[in-house]
Amino acid sequence: MIRSTKPSSGTEIARGDDSLVHECIKGNQEAWSTLIDKYKNLIFSIPVKYGFSTNDADEIFQEVCLALLTELPKLRKPQALPAWLIQTTAHRCFHRKRDQSRYVATDPDETLSSTPAAEDILREVEREQMLREALSELPPRCLELVGMLFFQEPSIPYEQLAKNLNVAKGSIGFIRMRCLDRLRRLLEDRGF
Repeated sequence: MIRSTKPSSGTEIARGDDSLVHECIKGNQEAWSTLIDKYKNLIFSIPVKYGFSTNDADEIFQEVCLALLTELPKLRKPQALPAWLIQTTAHRCFHRKRDQSRYVATDPDETLSSTPAAEDILREVEREQMLREALSELPPRCLELVGMLFFQEPSIPYEQLAKNLNVAKGSIGFIRMRCLDRLRRLLEDRGF
């Protein structure tokens, strides 16, 4: 499974969860791909926050996707999908941590207490998902600018940003301000 740290584009998240979930239940492969692509960063971020290796995080990701495949038809409200994914992934992480501590010569309570509190992880993951969803609603130019400014290492100099966006270097600051203001409003609307 390929994961990306870049925000998804607005076209990838154009369909709302209601129609997407209904299409998935009907067996639409494209809808499944879109659904997994939309939530892959959310799902994968939780095992990472629990301190799992990439291989373990990949396994947990696959387990959650399999659970999603079997449990999605039982989901009453498609809007509850992000919360369901967070909860399911967190449970899988907790159980895997507990199981791993049984096979390692350490105190199980010590292993579980070395990970951040589940509530803190869930709160952080929910905020990250709010950010991803808000980013997906930005216009393409804003999404591209925010992505280049904040999601690329090393950071891109303004000269290169201006060239990539085909705008004057002096206008980057103004465009950035407008885009961040729009993002702030989108986040406030979500209760961020």
